[in-house]
Amino acid sequence: MPFMPSSRSLLLSAAVALGGGAAATAAGSTVPAFLDWTPTPPMGWNSWDCFATTVTEAQTKEQADFMAAELKSHGWQYIVVDIQWYEPGAKSHDYRKDAVLTMDAHGRLQPATNRFPSAEGGNGFKTLSGYVHGLGLKFGIHLMRGIPRQAVERNLPILGTALHAQDIADKVHTCPWNPDMYGVDMAKPGAQEYYDSVFALLAEWGVDYVKVDDLSRPYFQNRPEVEAIRHAIDKAGRPMVLSLSPGATDIRAADHVTTHANLWRISDDFWDRWLSLREQFTRLARWNDHRRPGAWPDADMLPLGTVMLGARSTRFTRDEQFTLMTLWSIARSPLMHGGDLTKTDPFTLSLLTNDEVLAVNQRSTENRPLFDHDGLIAWTAKDPANGDTYLALFNSRDRVRLLPENARHDSGAIRTDSPVTSAIDIDVSDGAALFLAAEPVGEFDGFVPVLWSSPRWVMADGSEVPLTDQAWTHADAQWDSSKIAKDGKQVLGLAAQASAVIEYAVPAGAKRFRANAGIEPQYQGPGAVRFLTVVGTAANTDTGEGLPVEVDLAALTDGSPVRVRDLWTHTDLGEQSGTFAPVVPYHGAKLYRLGRTQAK
Repeated sequence: MPFMPSSRSLLLSAAVALGGGAAATAAGSTVPAFLDWTPTPPMGWNSWDCFATTVTEAQTKEQADFMAAELKSHGWQYIVVDIQWYEPGAKSHDYRKDAVLTMDAHGRLQPATNRFPSAEGGNGFKTLSGYVHGLGLKFGIHLMRGIPRQAVERNLPILGTALHAQDIADKVHTCPWNPDMYGVDMAKPGAQEYYDSVFALLAEWGVDYVKVDDLSRPYFQNRPEVEAIRHAIDKAGRPMVLSLSPGATDIRAADHVTTHANLWRISDDFWDRWLSLREQFTRLARWNDHRRPGAWPDADMLPLGTVMLGARSTRFTRDEQFTLMTLWSIARSPLMHGGDLTKTDPFTLSLLTNDEVLAVNQRSTENRPLFDHDGLIAWTAKDPANGDTYLALFNSRDRVRLLPENARHDSGAIRTDSPVTSAIDIDVSDGAALFLAAEPVGEFDGFVPVLWSSPRWVMADGSEVPLTDQAWTHADAQWDSSKIAKDGKQVLGLAAQASAVIEYAVPAGAKRFRANAGIEPQYQGPGAVRFLTVVGTAANTDTGEGLPVEVDLAALTDGSPVRVRDLWTHTDLGEQSGTFAPVVPYHGAKLYRLGRTQAK
């Protein structure tokens, strides 16, 4: 659907053109015009989690058809083609180093026509965006920060100038994980003109949403390009929602990012791992005071349904999926689904179409964390239409608590600048499960590689059996990095990137477990890691349904009884007063509406 600007949008756009990106309000303050484009958190679909770099025009249309038929009436509207739509040979979640990219004579990327045939003849995404608009939806694409390296190698001219790609390229500040681009040195003449030409082209294509990657981290290094992109969008004459990726965005940049982007990532790529989901509680709480209408801290995509090039379904349990959707809703994160919509199962569809839950994400106010009682967590918000209170309750605890007080070995903090190992030698004779945990210490957002070297069971007869001969029961580590570390044919031990938890069943006859835990010696970066070794026993393993999460309702209301409605089950629970303590499953969540009782 072509964008039809409201009178407010037209006034704001005019003010942007005249006032450097801000519109004057009646009170004399300034509000960036682009904030008007996302008054509620964006809801849509992105191709990355399922299709990686490989999505095609036909697949994108299929996703749009499903959204129009099943999701649009519930508020979903964006169809976003993620990274490397310009790479003819893209095959996976990895990037080909020497791939020949499709671009025009001015170094602006173009869709690969073997994947997007309607782009033939320089048509770009015009036809595909028109198809999406025709369904009443909006169309978005992914961009990498910078200018294509191949444009620089060919020294292509910058549109509308006498300058060339080599005049503006920054070959120092390049992306560490993707080989497609150089940075753009915004101190050089022609740099702004290049970005202006790129976003003018996207406006011609009818793009409504742009996710710019390799931009929000490190934020202060990339700040000039953030500002350049903001300027280029404002100049392009078409509202294009700006999403910054990846994270974590530096929270010290909160004031700047809220006046330059519509949404920005608060973490690195979020996948279907419990540890990653648990970490988002802290991140969303930290960013809570910096959310405003039009500018949304982004906890990243929803890896639900069918993902990973169709190879598997989400690894989140159903309880964890309720936690994901409840947390993203009560904290008002953007909702960008990453699974293959055409393979949506009934349970996933029920998560995406629960209008009572989605209303919390789209329309609630005064959202805030209420408490975190050692992993039993509550958030609240208000319904501005009638003053009702929303209450989200979470049980983020594990059945076996992976805490220092429950550990049989605690390494303390091991720093990368003073590499040592911590010797583990613990009794496992009473245990059913062994948990090897490695957690980053402090505010570090990187990924420290860790190694449990020579891990082994000591059996009753004194013999030793390598742990690496046994399959783990469960592994949860950054980037699915758990692996058997080898030097040639020699097995060194068990490796992962922190944070990581790897679980093993204790074999019959095992008496002790021994290993040396430390940071891999070749790692030279910052950070510190704490290793915990926990044994799951009958005494410390909770086999119950869950745990009660207690809330004093009087603290949330005027003390009068309230009507309680469970928003996930659409069930009215009647009047409640005093202490409200529903049992919340492990890794699970509940979401309630607390309404005033009717006067009698």
